[in-house]
Amino acid sequence: MGRHYLDHASTSPTRPEAVEAMVPWLRAAADPARIHAEGHAARVAVETAREQVAALLGARPSEVVFTSGATESVVTAVWGATERGDHVVVPAVEHSCVREASARHRVTVVGVDGVGRVDPDALLDAVTPATALVQLQWANHEVGTLQPVAEVAGRCRERGVLVHIDAAAAAGHVPVDFRTVGADLLSVSAHKLGGPPGVGALLVRRGLRLRPLLVGGAQERARRAGLENVPAIVGFGAAAAALTGGGLAREAGDARRHIQRVLDAVAAGTAGPGLVAYGDPDPAGRVPHIACLGVEGVEAEPVLLGLDRAGVAAHSGSSCSSEELEPSPVLAAMGVDAERSLRVSVGWSSTDADVDALLAALPRVVEDLRALRSGATEPLD
Repeated sequence: MGRHYLDHASTSPTRPEAVEAMVPWLRAAADPARIHAEGHAARVAVETAREQVAALLGARPSEVVFTSGATESVVTAVWGATERGDHVVVPAVEHSCVREASARHRVTVVGVDGVGRVDPDALLDAVTPATALVQLQWANHEVGTLQPVAEVAGRCRERGVLVHIDAAAAAGHVPVDFRTVGADLLSVSAHKLGGPPGVGALLVRRGLRLRPLLVGGAQERARRAGLENVPAIVGFGAAAAALTGGGLAREAGDARRHIQRVLDAVAAGTAGPGLVAYGDPDPAGRVPHIACLGVEGVEAEPVLLGLDRAGVAAHSGSSCSSEELEPSPVLAAMGVDAERSLRVSVGWSSTDADVDALLAALPRVVEDLRALRSGATEPLD
């Protein structure tokens, strides 16, 4: 039985272009800060990757700070911004990294509507003279809903308040233009778009001085200390280059087609009984690669295990650790069932066969679990 990977929103397989670009640098040893030939070659490789990432994200290369991933980028953004004050405004549907980094300070949490979208007026109403930072994700990581990032960034700029955008769920899947959106800070991870794990970027608006989280060296223009992870950075650049030009539009079209098949099956009832789609029903209002499904009356974990036995890898909409599945703060904020959901996400390597396998297995898994649950409540005489 073949395997079908539909958990790209968690992490996507590394693209062949990225692997090929990384291999020579896995064999080499060179510090980009050194003046010998090896160091110079490493510096050229890092700066080329910086240009590639900047081109994908609509930024100047000088605005790209390489990090170990979006988690570090988010924490760095909060650490740097809160030097100006101790109040942070956070929508209730932000990623746990954003919520927990912000929770070290005074926080105002802002609710969302039934599709998971924040009202810009409500977000701005929470801003006070003590507000140092407003958080707003580009797209939600569980239900895929796009947020009004440009409007919020523009209005915060008028108020003199910094805005940080977590674009980890959006970059590589929808156009992200840092310059046009007008935000101050933006975080991404390479592994979400087919780059290697362990590398990401924090975009820092030109002219904004931000205290570094990691100190002890002058790397990344003194914005992030530590020897650059040259192989991973080069792989990140190669993945970004694969998405520039027509690559992103082509992959987004394929992803939307795959996800629409899933949503159409849910609407028709052929994906299984008692399933409902969460998030914005308008394709223009969500990223193309994520579908979050509510599964009435069946817990998330046995659904995931049943799909896994059928060769399909998916994820729950709830926060998952190795020990347990916890209710989703995102779905709770939307006012829907936070304990029974399934997230299906596609990516650059997804095929029609992957969706076929899901749509063949899901109805059987759900029906078997419902039958088991019904049987367990039967009298034992």
